[in-house]
Amino acid sequence: MNGQDNPSFDPRAWVSQSDEPPVTTPQSDSVTPLNIGQNDLRRVLLASGGAGLLLLSGLGAAWLMRAPLPQAEAAAAPEPVSPAAALSQRIVNLGSLAELEAALLANGLAPAEAAAASAAAQAAIGARPGEIRAVIYLDAAASAPRLMRLEASFLDSSGAVVTRQPDDTFAAQAVAASLSSEIIMRRGEMNDADFYSSAVAAGVTDSLIQTFAQAFVYDFNFQTEITVGDVFEAVFEQQVNASKQPVGAPRLLYAALTTSAKSKALYRFQPPGGEPGWFDGNGRSVKRSFMRTPVDGARITSRFGPRFHPVLHYNRLHGGIDLAAPVGTPIYASAAGTVVSASPSSCAGNMVVLKHDNGWETRYFHLHQFAPDIAPGMRLAQGHQLGGVGNTGTCTTGPHLHYEVHIDGDKVDPESIPTEEGEALEGEVLKAFITERDRIDGARAGRTG
Repeated sequence: MNGQDNPSFDPRAWVSQSDEPPVTTPQSDSVTPLNIGQNDLRRVLLASGGAGLLLLSGLGAAWLMRAPLPQAEAAAAPEPVSPAAALSQRIVNLGSLAELEAALLANGLAPAEAAAASAAAQAAIGARPGEIRAVIYLDAAASAPRLMRLEASFLDSSGAVVTRQPDDTFAAQAVAASLSSEIIMRRGEMNDADFYSSAVAAGVTDSLIQTFAQAFVYDFNFQTEITVGDVFEAVFEQQVNASKQPVGAPRLLYAALTTSAKSKALYRFQPPGGEPGWFDGNGRSVKRSFMRTPVDGARITSRFGPRFHPVLHYNRLHGGIDLAAPVGTPIYASAAGTVVSASPSSCAGNMVVLKHDNGWETRYFHLHQFAPDIAPGMRLAQGHQLGGVGNTGTCTTGPHLHYEVHIDGDKVDPESIPTEEGEALEGEVLKAFITERDRIDGARAGRTG
């Protein structure tokens, strides 16, 4: 057997074994036909087939390992439509829950639906007065107004949520109030008008101004001791709903007043089982046996002592002090005591006489009217309202309170009466006060508004 009859699997053996040197063909752009024999052709085809298999195998592997070909971006699948997306919303403000059914009718609901939804809301809320905010959700795809959901809420966020059921009835669920507290601080200076306008200009809620003045009734006369440039500070607590709207009246927690002569800072605190009151930073009550002036914000127009009477036109002892204030300004009992009389008098007009525990007596002249609960023999606490400032009687030239103090039958200057210090808190009550004081001070430190 020779090499031609038994071909080798080495491709190098497939070429011609001739002893003649290979013919070198000049390079040309034209293709020259190959002169090969039949056996040589078979070897070429066999080699080409093997190389082809190798090539195809490599291409197959490359195809499997290829990176994905870029394709046109597919359209995003539509997100599922939430029930709220198919609803239209309408908001109405009502004076009371009783107006709800009429509001639903006004928004196009059928009478039966309006009555059923309103009844469901009223059953959940009950007979509670107050303004209502109603949010009405209607089926936007319906040809006629069709109620799907109703939210009825008061200012404190409480109320009811009414929803349509699968059987087209309405079910209501009560919603509890959602309130939080905010502590607000305001500082200001006295202007050349009065404390009220100064406090309003500083941002103090007007309903707190009288409370502020009452806190200092034992220490300051707002008409004679407060001047331009004196500094005041008020800290109050306000409840707000989820929308930060104020709910209810604010509550004064802290009051401070600084004049050229003295400074006072007071904290509101309610001892367990007791009445709320005002205390200094050490827990001592500001309450004294007698108030310096029993009228809020009054100005002294005439002091105790001899004077020429403007009506009677002769010199006589002015046995008290005159406190001018607008008609109706509250007048308070300057100390705890019992009502001796409450009746008209020719010169003094409407007059109240109180007998106090220490034997002293106080008299209040020219009242516009008596408080409804004032009657002889009635026991009063200090600060109980007796009536309002007036201009009654023949011995007056304008609205004011004439205030007298009698000790052992003698008239005494009310401004000269000494007042002892108030009682101090002790033990666990003092600890509770300190906790509240520190809470208020912490809020003051964090707020500069």
